[in-house]
Amino acid sequence: MQNDGGMHAAGEAAAWLRHACATAGHVVQPQVGIILGSGLNELLADAALSLRCPYDAIPHFVPTTVAGHAGQFEVGHLYDQPIAVLRGRYHLYEGYAPHELALPVRMLHALGVRTLIVTNAAGGLNPAYQRGDLMLIRDHIGLPTLAGLNPLVGPNDDRLGPRFIPMAAAYDPDLRAMAQVGAARIGLALHEGVYIMVAGPTYETPAELYALRVLGADAVGMSTVPEVIAARHLGMRVLGISCITNSATPEMDEAVNHDAVLAGAQQTLPKLDRLLHEILRALAQESSLRAAPAPDVAPTDSASIPSLLPDAIPQSADARRGTFILRTTKPPL
Repeated sequence: MQNDGGMHAAGEAAAWLRHACATAGHVVQPQVGIILGSGLNELLADAALSLRCPYDAIPHFVPTTVAGHAGQFEVGHLYDQPIAVLRGRYHLYEGYAPHELALPVRMLHALGVRTLIVTNAAGGLNPAYQRGDLMLIRDHIGLPTLAGLNPLVGPNDDRLGPRFIPMAAAYDPDLRAMAQVGAARIGLALHEGVYIMVAGPTYETPAELYALRVLGADAVGMSTVPEVIAARHLGMRVLGISCITNSATPEMDEAVNHDAVLAGAQQTLPKLDRLLHEILRALAQESSLRAAPAPDVAPTDSASIPSLLPDAIPQSADARRGTFILRTTKPPL
């Protein structure tokens, strides 16, 4: 990956993707970006795609190296909502610099994405959490970013955002409320808590798990925080969801491994897929309401106010027809 996670690299990657879509007869204007974590590649399989390509076909991108990360970019529609999906992410423990972790987020922003949904596989520090649960991220603690491995370290690119950014409401309260409404609608239990990032790739000792819990964290993982920082630097709205793949309490005697994490992620897939559908449907309704002209007279009957969460989830298995699948390698820059 080229040592440039800023505007230049993101712009070149976005321009290449626009050209690839235009070649296939599609216009790329995604409004929502979704980053899928370990073992979550099968989510949103019914989206109607305009383009699918491997990461290493995109300028400045490289293949993912971690099992459970497909390393695939997709753009298309779901509920008439233009979306871009990153199936897999990069991590500090793979040897990438923090600004390189920010490149996919900056590329999404350059494509037009203003709402980012990040998902991850995480260990449950909170004793009340069980394998297969979902946790809405209310806040985070970034141990590597607090120690200097922050994607904004270095000269600030004012075209991306200001030098100093507040992180008090990094996870948008309105989006969290939307997710909670969607979860309630489908009868899904949804925790809300604090995610803590460690650098990895080693799993934590019992003493470390105890320390993380004392710090106030409910779930632990090795990603997400640099992406959220980059997104907030750009002024993007962020929603975060952790899939609890295993217990990470110091009282547990069972040793965790990556295969177990991937198996736990598989257990969360049906729940998270339904929840993401609810959220994307609500966002599509939000977009259409925002775009609609204001009525001359405010409605007086509450029944006339459209719901942000319609009932049916389409079960179409052939929604991907017409997808342009790109398997070429990227041209030299």
